[in-house]
Amino acid sequence: MKLITQLKKHKDSYLQSPMPSKQERIKRLQSLKVALLEHQDELCAALNNDFGQRSSTESQLLDILPTINYINYSCKKLKGWMKSEKRHSGLLLGGAKVKVMYQPLGVVGIIGSWNAPLTVTLAPLVTAISAGNHAMIKMSEFNPSTNKVVAKIIAQAFDQHLVSMVEGEASVSAEFSQLPFDHLVFTGSTTVGKHVMSAAAKNLTPVTLELGGKCPVIIGEDMDIDDAVSRIVFGKAFNSGQICLAPDYIFCPADKENEFIQAYCKKFQQLFPDFVNNKDHTSIHSDRHFQRFQHLLNDAKQKGATITSANNIEGNAATRLMATHLVSNVSDDMQLMQEEIFGPILPIKTYKNLEEVSSYINNKTSPLGLYIMTFNKKSQQYLLENTHSGGVSINEVLFHAMCDDAPFGGVGESGIGHYHGPEGFKALSKAKTVLTRGKFYPGKWTSPPYNNSLIKPIVKFLLRS
Repeated sequence: MKLITQLKKHKDSYLQSPMPSKQERIKRLQSLKVALLEHQDELCAALNNDFGQRSSTESQLLDILPTINYINYSCKKLKGWMKSEKRHSGLLLGGAKVKVMYQPLGVVGIIGSWNAPLTVTLAPLVTAISAGNHAMIKMSEFNPSTNKVVAKIIAQAFDQHLVSMVEGEASVSAEFSQLPFDHLVFTGSTTVGKHVMSAAAKNLTPVTLELGGKCPVIIGEDMDIDDAVSRIVFGKAFNSGQICLAPDYIFCPADKENEFIQAYCKKFQQLFPDFVNNKDHTSIHSDRHFQRFQHLLNDAKQKGATITSANNIEGNAATRLMATHLVSNVSDDMQLMQEEIFGPILPIKTYKNLEEVSSYINNKTSPLGLYIMTFNKKSQQYLLENTHSGGVSINEVLFHAMCDDAPFGGVGESGIGHYHGPEGFKALSKAKTVLTRGKFYPGKWTSPPYNNSLIKPIVKFLLRS
């Protein structure tokens, strides 16, 4: 079936029930939850196959559990989200009642990435369904095993014209992004995001773009290095760093750089002993990505960097297992300081004061996440007020994105718009202003001819200083 024909069927189906009830929306969400839970073992096996190695626990933590939690949260909050909001009419409108109702947009397109395939497609889907929409999903072609399982889940949970899944190569993604959806949600790189937004603009399709960027970690002068490392290392090693929110580089006090490297290596080896045979560490997703990381390291080394493997083991091209590689003596002419790393490489920059840190961050593209490691309240507030980022975690990494009741999204080149929470619901709804008058109609006193005795004193009163 041609994609435009498929979209037309979705739109026709939506128009048959353009304002589904709370009960119907919850029923749809619960159907997705049941199907997910029934197929979770199959999903974990498929993700392990697509990555080469990914533990079931990591797949549950990164993909399945967040989706289930978000379904539960959305069902709980849906009644409040769907209520119309009363707004103040003001004196000019003379006693009219004003409310804002939240109406489904219609059909939402969702394009996901390969790194956390369920989270980046099903979380936006949960938001779309909560808002009463239909949806079409385009999953990454780089996860064929996972896509087969997700296709079964979608078919089990939904009518084919409520939610459908599209598969295919990059050409299909390009065609998908040009469809006249009522909203388009894309998760992926900034470069591809620009193409998606350009394609959507031809139909004036509004977009939500969840992109990426170089997410910095700032370690405060007061922070114990062992404590900081214990809070950073899991977030960097999670999914082998193949997460848009993974710590991308470290700002470390100048006199603590060596201490940080030693502490990181020690903690990493505790988390992943017997690394060659360890099943808890995720592989690099593809040969292409593995070779890219080798290129980044070689480029940095040629330009004067010092590279330390967190377990003294080099990356294995056959298994694509690669420990975090810490990079010191970095400079901005190195490629790993110019592009999002998205993997197990962690550059370390030293600093003397927070003004230097904020200036550096503000002169780069705004990151999706920013991580502050300090218990000093003044330092926390300074960095919150003097930097821009999609979100912030203080003395933690990654997990602000797990806050279902708060918006998740980027700023500038790290993204546009939000999903999660009430902000996500509103983003995929039409906020429609509704003004209602009763039998009393004051318009007769403000209509032409304007030389009547009432209009001038009314206008004079409303324009008073």
